[in-house]
Amino acid sequence: MSVASQLQSIRSVNQLSSQYLQRECAWDTTAVRGDVVMRPMTVCDIPTIRALEARAYQFPWKIKVFLDCLLAQYQCWVTKLGKRTIAYGIITVGADESHLLNLCVNPDFHGQGYGRNMVQFLCDIAIVKNAKRMFLEVRPSNQKALALYLAAGFRQVGLRKNYYPTVNGREDALVLARLL
Repeated sequence: MSVASQLQSIRSVNQLSSQYLQRECAWDTTAVRGDVVMRPMTVCDIPTIRALEARAYQFPWKIKVFLDCLLAQYQCWVTKLGKRTIAYGIITVGADESHLLNLCVNPDFHGQGYGRNMVQFLCDIAIVKNAKRMFLEVRPSNQKALALYLAAGFRQVGLRKNYYPTVNGREDALVLARLL
């Protein structure tokens, strides 16, 4: 049974226990030690990605969101260094537009170009899939991410009021776009 078939047969996220994931995903050794590899995300990556997401963000995505992205066949990619997950990114592509839904770099690897590489890689995928423009939302308070996106050619095209949760309420999102 394929991973996608297994996912579709799972009725509840609670059934995705860590024992299940460890047993079903023991084969996931795609990167040669010391080499940096970008590859499609699999269900086997989710526990590591979710832990990284929780480390990097105060309001991380839930496991179900990552599963839904895989089931919807969004472009979900990880960067690995040996067995360590360095970064991941998720985009959708439809009609002639792409949307960067999530990008995260392991805090241990900030400032080493992995975020820049992932953004360019995801833009390249969108181009191959005939997208002409990519959109994304970013917190104004996330200065590192904002600087990364601006350096990659994104420019502000809008504002989504009260988009992100915060400890004290809500925060707006800057809507950025880039021609591809």
